Amino acid sequence: MTGRVAGRRPPAWRLLGGVAALFLVVLLVAAAGYGYHRDELYFRLIGGHPAFGYVDQPPLVPLLDHAVDAVSGHSLVWLRVPAALAGALVVLVTGLLAAEFGAEPAAQGLAAACAGVAAIVVSAAHLATTTVFDLLAWAVLSWLVVRALRDDGPTWSFVGIAAGVSLQIKTLPVFLLFALAVGVLVAGPRRVFASRWLWAGAAIALALWAPNLVWQATHGWPQLRLSSSIAAGDSGSSEPRIAFVPFQLVLVSPLLVPVWVTGLVRLWRDPRLATWRALAVAYPLLAVVFLAVGGKPYYLCGLYPVLLAAGCEPTLRWARRARSRGALLVAAVALSAAVSAVLMLPVVPVGTLPSTPVVAVNYDAGETVGWPRLAATVAGVLDAQPGRPVVLAANYGEAGALARYRPRVPVYSGHNSLWDLGPPPADTTAAVVVGYRAATLRGWFASCRRAATVDDGVDLDNDEQDGPVFVCTGPRDGWTGLWPRLRRLG
Repeated sequence: MTGRVAGRRPPAWRLLGGVAALFLVVLLVAAAGYGYHRDELYFRLIGGHPAFGYVDQPPLVPLLDHAVDAVSGHSLVWLRVPAALAGALVVLVTGLLAAEFGAEPAAQGLAAACAGVAAIVVSAAHLATTTVFDLLAWAVLSWLVVRALRDDGPTWSFVGIAAGVSLQIKTLPVFLLFALAVGVLVAGPRRVFASRWLWAGAAIALALWAPNLVWQATHGWPQLRLSSSIAAGDSGSSEPRIAFVPFQLVLVSPLLVPVWVTGLVRLWRDPRLATWRALAVAYPLLAVVFLAVGGKPYYLCGLYPVLLAAGCEPTLRWARRARSRGALLVAAVALSAAVSAVLMLPVVPVGTLPSTPVVAVNYDAGETVGWPRLAATVAGVLDAQPGRPVVLAANYGEAGALARYRPRVPVYSGHNSLWDLGPPPADTTAAVVVGYRAATLRGWFASCRRAATVDDGVDLDNDEQDGPVFVCTGPRDGWTGLWPRLRRLG
């Protein structure tokens, strides 16, 4: 087996560093565009309540977002700097993976460039949410596993460290590790299961994951309930199962599908890459698993750096056979970059956004518009009320916007981990309510009247636009009785 392994090439550090640096600059320039995403507002809020876990995720990203937000004086640009850096590292690691597969410097650069223009990488690196850090975790894990499968030894310890940290970002790496284990069982090299270093790495990963695992266990495994909710479509970015496979054609770029498909085929067929054939097993296995459990289409995106890295060398050989092919490859990368920038970054002026297909293609873009106006509308209604009413928000984006733009407003929500912060004071008799329907509120309060309507100012059809703001009094059964009914995971 050893004689058939592709020879590792030295990484082209200057070239890869240049591609990653260019990606970073573009993302930083775009960092201030539009506004906060609902998840960013949520993370900076719950991160202020440190815990070993939250009902919807491990703790690392909320804690990071809250810390950066606090230190930077609530700067949106600084909040997004770690995400942009993580995206640049995804680009870099993709090139390093190509070097492990024996790619020459130009092919390493091509792999990095393909990752840098990939729609999922660009969109994820623009927002300070879990997705980009999870992408980086999968890329780094894949890179280390590639090295460990070939070299064995202490490299497995680094795999364990990376896995443990990854599982404090998101729970999805469990699926990657499972798929890789099955891949090794199916395609080899099975000898690694006899390595004491592998099991030492597994012990390290489990030890690092343990605090969050214990938290989940002692709280009734809320992430399992959340996963069921997502599978049922109770997330803004959920997609029907029928859309899962078509989405794979656009997560990188429709024009670059041949590159990663070539990489998948090469990992399975090329004898020089036989040591890593488990990766070719992992991709379709994970596709089947995520389809079965109702996962989101982007859950599979963490393997695209590996596939792009494996596909860059034969793609470059193909392009060199004719000048027209080389031009076609350059055009594919350049056009992919342009499309990703327009659709995934705040390039289109916000005032013209409703007349474009951007939000229809990129749901997250719409969720970065209108939060200051929503907070001002709700706060205006609150200020007009006598006594000391509170604000009840239907979702964490609304609650997070009020916490960011109106920090003195007493806001409560039953959405995800905000429910754990508890109900309003028992003696509170009135609430300004945003995000709920009148029919729902009539079952919870003695009386409700509509006091305002949310307007983002550009008539963008996002989740909050035209939402009602009510003033409700007389919570039935008091807040203690009502609070369990307000809990929502999704």
